[in-house]
Amino acid sequence: MRIGTNPQKDQHQPTMDHFHQVVIPVYIPDAGDYFKESKTILEYCLDSLLLTVHKNTFITLVDNGSRKEVSDYLRSLYEAGKVHELIQTTNIGKINALFKGMMGHRFPLVTFADADVLFCKGWQEATYKIFETFPKTGFVSPTPNPKLWKYNTANILRAYRKSPQLQFQSVVASEALERFAESIENPRFYNSVHKEKQLVVTQNDIQAVVGAGHFVATYRRDAFQGHETPVSRFALGGKEVRHFLDTPVYQNGYWRLATANNYTYHMGNTLEPWMHEELTLLKSSNPVASVPKNPLQKVSVRKPGNRLRVFEKLLHRAGFSRRFLKRKGLTATEAEMY
Repeated sequence: MRIGTNPQKDQHQPTMDHFHQVVIPVYIPDAGDYFKESKTILEYCLDSLLLTVHKNTFITLVDNGSRKEVSDYLRSLYEAGKVHELIQTTNIGKINALFKGMMGHRFPLVTFADADVLFCKGWQEATYKIFETFPKTGFVSPTPNPKLWKYNTANILRAYRKSPQLQFQSVVASEALERFAESIENPRFYNSVHKEKQLVVTQNDIQAVVGAGHFVATYRRDAFQGHETPVSRFALGGKEVRHFLDTPVYQNGYWRLATANNYTYHMGNTLEPWMHEELTLLKSSNPVASVPKNPLQKVSVRKPGNRLRVFEKLLHRAGFSRRFLKRKGLTATEAEMY
C-alpha cells in the first residue's frame, strides 16, 4: 500500500554547471599476463585525467566486470569525490559500457576514452578551439592520425576541395605517432610521409587535422541523434566501433577532426619509462584548467546526399585520390605512398 505522494514527483532535476562528460569503461578481469600491468596503467590514465580537466567536467567510470582490486580502486575514487559517477556491471562489452555511461545525461559534449589513455595538459582547451572554429564539427580527437585522412571525412574534403585553407602541413608531433604505432604492436603503421606531413584545415589561424582515430575522442552529443540506444553483440572489436561511434557522426552531417598537436597517448597494456616521465612532468607543472564556456554553437548540417556519396566513392579510387593529394601539396611520390 502507498500512502501520500512521493515528494520527488514532477520535480525538475537540479541544474548542473557541467557541460562536458568523460566516460571511461574499465575492464581488467584478472592479473594474468595480458592484464598484469593494467591497473598501474589505469592509475596513470585517471591521474592524468584528474590533473588536466576543468571543474565543470563530469567524470563517469564504468566498471565493466573488473577484478576486486580494480573495483575497490575505482570505488575509492568515487567515495573520495574525485569522480562523479561509478557504474558497476558485469562485462557488457566496450560499446554498451560507453553508452550506458552516457545515457541518463544530456551533456552537450561527451568524451569516450579507453582506460589506457594518458592525458596531457591542454587537451580540453585544444579540443574546444576546434569546436569553436569549425562549428560543424561533431568529433575531435586530441591525437591526430594522418593515415586516416579519408575515413569518414568526405564531407570536409569536399567542402574544402578547391580551398587553399586545406593543405598539407608539417607534422607537429612525429614522436607521438611513433609511440602510438608501438602501442598497437605495429611500428610500421605509419610510413615516412605520414610522419612528415598531415592534411590540415585552417581557419582564423586555428589548425585541425583531417584524420583521426577513436581510442579517445570528444563528441557533440547531437552527433548521436538517432543512434543513441545501441546493443553491441561484441565484447570488443568486430565492426562495432565503426558502426556505433564513427558512422553516426558522419551520417548526421558532422565533421571528424583532430588537433594538430598531440594531447593524449595510447599506453597499451605494457608500462614504459616515458609514461612515468610524462606523468611526473604533468604533476610537477601542477596544471589548473580554467573553466571555459561551452564551445558549441547552433549549426545546421546536412546529411550525406548523392553528390557527397559520389565524391566519397571517388576518394577510394587510387587515381582520383593521388590527384587530390597532389593538389593539396604532396609530390607525386609522396601521394603514391600516403
